[in-house]
Amino acid sequence: MFHEFAPGEEIILKRLLQIVAWTGVAALGAVALSTIALHRGEPINATWFVLAAVCCYLVAYRLYSAFIAAKVLALDNTRATPSERREDGRDFVPTNKWVLFGHHFAAIAGPGPLVGPTLAAQFGYLPGTLWLIAGAAFAGCVQDFVILFCSIRRDGKTLGEMAREEVSERGGLVAHLAVLAIMIILLGVVALVIVNALKSSPWATFTLAMTIPIALLLGVYLRYLRPGRVLEASLIGVALVLFVVVAGQWVADSPAWAKAFTMSGITLVFAIIAYGFAASALPVWLLLAPRDYLSAFIKAGAIFSLAAGILLVRPQVLMPPLTRFVDGTGPVFAGKIFPFCFITIACGAISGFHSLISSGTTPKMIQREGHARFIGYGAMLLESFVGVMAMVAACAMTPGVYFAINSPASIVGATPAAAAATISSWGYPVTADTMTGLAHAVGEQTLLNRAGGAPSLAVGMAQIFSSTIGGDRLLSIWYHFAIMFEALFILTVLDAGTRVGRFMIQELGGRIWKPLGRMNWMPSILLSSAIIVGAWGYFLYQGVVDPLGGINSLWPLFGISNQLLAAVALVVATTILLKMGKLKWIWVTLLPMMWLVIITMTASYQKIFSANARIGFLAQANALAAQIAAGKVAAEKVAEAQRNIFNLRLDAVVTAVLAVMILVLLVEALMQWYAILARTREPALRETPYVATQWAEGD
Repeated sequence: MFHEFAPGEEIILKRLLQIVAWTGVAALGAVALSTIALHRGEPINATWFVLAAVCCYLVAYRLYSAFIAAKVLALDNTRATPSERREDGRDFVPTNKWVLFGHHFAAIAGPGPLVGPTLAAQFGYLPGTLWLIAGAAFAGCVQDFVILFCSIRRDGKTLGEMAREEVSERGGLVAHLAVLAIMIILLGVVALVIVNALKSSPWATFTLAMTIPIALLLGVYLRYLRPGRVLEASLIGVALVLFVVVAGQWVADSPAWAKAFTMSGITLVFAIIAYGFAASALPVWLLLAPRDYLSAFIKAGAIFSLAAGILLVRPQVLMPPLTRFVDGTGPVFAGKIFPFCFITIACGAISGFHSLISSGTTPKMIQREGHARFIGYGAMLLESFVGVMAMVAACAMTPGVYFAINSPASIVGATPAAAAATISSWGYPVTADTMTGLAHAVGEQTLLNRAGGAPSLAVGMAQIFSSTIGGDRLLSIWYHFAIMFEALFILTVLDAGTRVGRFMIQELGGRIWKPLGRMNWMPSILLSSAIIVGAWGYFLYQGVVDPLGGINSLWPLFGISNQLLAAVALVVATTILLKMGKLKWIWVTLLPMMWLVIITMTASYQKIFSANARIGFLAQANALAAQIAAGKVAAEKVAEAQRNIFNLRLDAVVTAVLAVMILVLLVEALMQWYAILARTREPALRETPYVATQWAEGD
């Protein structure tokens, strides 16, 4: 007979089983991570990367996020959230936590976790992989989680407004302006990436266009037709989205339909601007939230399918753990591992843009404070997993092919023979025939000098997918699916970011004239939406019509500005924790803040003042000016060179201004911290007063 356990014994046994299970997960993660870190010589199996990431993320979520939720933040599910107290049917809308998780993940997961790790692979797989896993668990997830909590406690206020209220009026205003400027740069860059991806892909254009009416249908379905039937609506929405993904290939194969969905850059600019305005101004439940939720299924589905393909095929990671380019002479981009690996990885480990979503749309829609852990910490873990999969996809191809795709012609040569000879001389063999055959296999004319990360990532994903299904005959289809997937990944950042930008402009406008600060006043909504769309739309338009103008001139600032924004978020988070009396736990945000400040200030200094023309903006501008003065630039190229000189000097000035603005905020925060610790000033916490929720636990 089986022994019957007493209630107390059952609890103890259950607890012991949990301890054993989590100890096993932690041990497996430690073994996998050690294998990645210590393996030398032969190529390493990619399975270790999946195991290391999944196990480390599970342990981090189970232990570290629970510690932050209970000890540091003390989440309170009895407290009414902004979506309950201020529900207006437009911005403050109570949203199912799974739908909101989908929106939040789709909004934060943009080009960064795909492109950043792909580019950072030039250092080898080791530095990027370790930073992706550790950086996410101890920095990126913490930032997203804590900022989301802080915004929930302050009626969904944006990062800039929280900086003004909690740090200082002067520091907050500087931070607000810096955050808005960085936001416009980020959105302009993201929009240009979308235009470049869509103008050559009718498949992607059709698929993205069709997600809009599907999202509208889903929004109306959940709001009016079948309220609360999230699973039912999800099945319908996902089925329709999967159908349009497949139908996109039919469109691309049809000459007539392909022509209809092959749009010029200018046409796409105005279409994206119109969509951004609609996503900003329409009620969040109608377009933005359901479209992001549906996009999350495609994003997560593709990434988990890639992980499954890796576990099934078990490809070898052919890139060494460390390459010869750790010395800063890399062909993909110049600069040493510190600080440029961390700046380049960016969103896969920590992203300042996430703090804008965590203090923008998400806190206005969350139903319970307790959901902040799952949404804030959990969504960032999933994005980091995207980054690890991108790293594997990039490193699974032969190093010679990787460098041939990602290296510019000015470094390796413009012809296949020259590029192959240069790259082979580095110790990474590749032939011109190999590159030509690969280009034809994926349906491209050439893959040489396709810098930027996206094409090489698509090739890596296609090779893994085709090894699972279809073999070489489906390599072209998988490649174009990956290109479409990348475009879909990015668009959700643009719509959510634009809406957050609208909130920021309304808050700034409210200082000039109070009605402009009313979130639910339609004239303010329309005006602020037009301003934010017009700001990034102008830079986008100029960037499309002029290869050297508009957002192209600010493109090099993407990585640094994003990490500067993360430093701002962590300064604000640390200040708020100190005011909450959490001095004992202040290291949770203080340590990643210090690391980010060191990284960003070092990178900013090097990008401005480095004597290496491949790193320093001013050095490169001076080198071009010297070439013009020496008559080494052809007459027809002089005007273009002068434009490049202007852009480089502009980038140096903008970098300096942003860095100084962040330093001003940091100094203001340090003064605030000193006053609190020295007890010369009573900490004034600007939380919304406690209001008990009227919702039952299961609502």
